[in-house]
Amino acid sequence: MSDSPATHSITLTETGGPDVLQYGEAERPTPGPGELLVTTRATGVNFIETYQRSGVYAVPLPFTPGAEGSGVVTAVGEGVSGYAVGDRVTTTEAKATYAEHFVVEATRAHVIPDGVSYETAAALPLQGITAHYLSTSVYPATAGDIALVHAGAGGVGLLLTQLLAAKGVTVITTTSSPAKAELSAAAGATHTIGYENVSERVRELTDGVGVNVVYDGVGKDTFDESLASLRIRGTFVLFGGASGQVPPFDLQRLNSAGSITITRPTSVHFLLTPEERAWRYGELFDAVTAGTLSVRIGQTFPLAQAADAHRALEGRKTTGKVLLLPTE
Repeated sequence: MSDSPATHSITLTETGGPDVLQYGEAERPTPGPGELLVTTRATGVNFIETYQRSGVYAVPLPFTPGAEGSGVVTAVGEGVSGYAVGDRVTTTEAKATYAEHFVVEATRAHVIPDGVSYETAAALPLQGITAHYLSTSVYPATAGDIALVHAGAGGVGLLLTQLLAAKGVTVITTTSSPAKAELSAAAGATHTIGYENVSERVRELTDGVGVNVVYDGVGKDTFDESLASLRIRGTFVLFGGASGQVPPFDLQRLNSAGSITITRPTSVHFLLTPEERAWRYGELFDAVTAGTLSVRIGQTFPLAQAADAHRALEGRKTTGKVLLLPTE
């Protein structure tokens, strides 16, 4: 340990189950040119961190997970303009946010509007921006469309359903329990169904035609039923693998399913410019402050209990967003 002030963080030195996430003392980061040092108030927990922890996505070890977080600017690096110590900020493009302090490029942070809590500001960026780019850019759904949204009571599912319903889209969601179905319906889902015989139920609800688009963040377990739920020339948006990654498949299946289009987007490619970033954050926070977009925080865990947060997320025991809160 150097003479730099100490902080605490979660570190993994090997990949594996949740127990590889170890809480301990670490060196407080220092902001470089163009960067902000942020004292963490809340950290978003996302499936990508479970992929990194388990080894599905390779990361350099030792590694501190996390890209999403909110907090207070504690120090400003050389050349930064537009930010000052004491500003409240959030981001989904930082590194090592499973910590009491993190560093983020100033151009990749966004000021938290007045009246929005740190918890909401940490819960919104990744899932909210995902829901935004899915519904506005990947498949720009319009009134009259019918969409199938898997995991309708999850963090992305609840936000995506609200954004789609506000456009006049008919939304069918899958959920795993009556309680989750109620949450999904409250978010604007027209129909909620279970995970059994999904394509059959979808055909019943669409007079045999199928849906215009499937937004699927579950992956392996839902892939075949998603494909079978689409109408001719429908669009399959695969944006995650909560149940595991989809194995390689024969592209000719897209032909026989009805000339289907399939895409596998990721958020980094939809935050390419400051203007695009400001547009997405701006529309989301405007909706939150106007009361037209509700951000559900399902569970919070102390930072030291990050392993329990991963267990809850992977066990599909959560609804809405899971957050880590600093222990200092």
